Amino acid sequence: MKGLVHIYTGNGKGKTTAAVGLGLRAWGRGMKVLMVQFLKGMESGELIAIRKLGDGFHVNPGIYMGKFTWNMNEKELAQAASLQKQQFEYAKNEIMTGKWDLLILDEIMAAITAGMIPLEDVLAFIKGRPDKLEIVMTGRNAPDILIEAADYVSNIQEVKHPLKKGVAARRGIED
Repeated sequence: MKGLVHIYTGNGKGKTTAAVGLGLRAWGRGMKVLMVQFLKGMESGELIAIRKLGDGFHVNPGIYMGKFTWNMNEKELAQAASLQKQQFEYAKNEIMTGKWDLLILDEIMAAITAGMIPLEDVLAFIKGRPDKLEIVMTGRNAPDILIEAADYVSNIQEVKHPLKKGVAARRGIED
């Protein structure tokens, strides 16, 4: 089976959840799933559940920097960029082992948009991946050139969100 490329983008809630759902479906059919997170690192319900699945679904979590990129100073941005590049290198090295069937690059669009991972490197990665590898990428503002390179693109749009009414993230629902 030839691997295809999926993108979950848009400003709506559920991009990571959709990617994890696809990963769970693949894992349920005996596929090996690797999820690499960018610009994340906080504990979430998805990560807790994935750990219970065993070796067939592995997450390499991001390292939480304590704030969003738009609140970082130059030194913090440089440190965050270095960490994102390490995550991307980890993903590239892992897929070359041949042991993974599905790779989820969670929030890679944010790392690209922030200039931490060059878009050209991601395109080269997609083109040079093992033939059987399925890739899922998430995050807002997917660049048009990545959308063109993908086989599946889902644009998840916010219509209404309780945060606008002051309702904070709820344990088990938004985290």
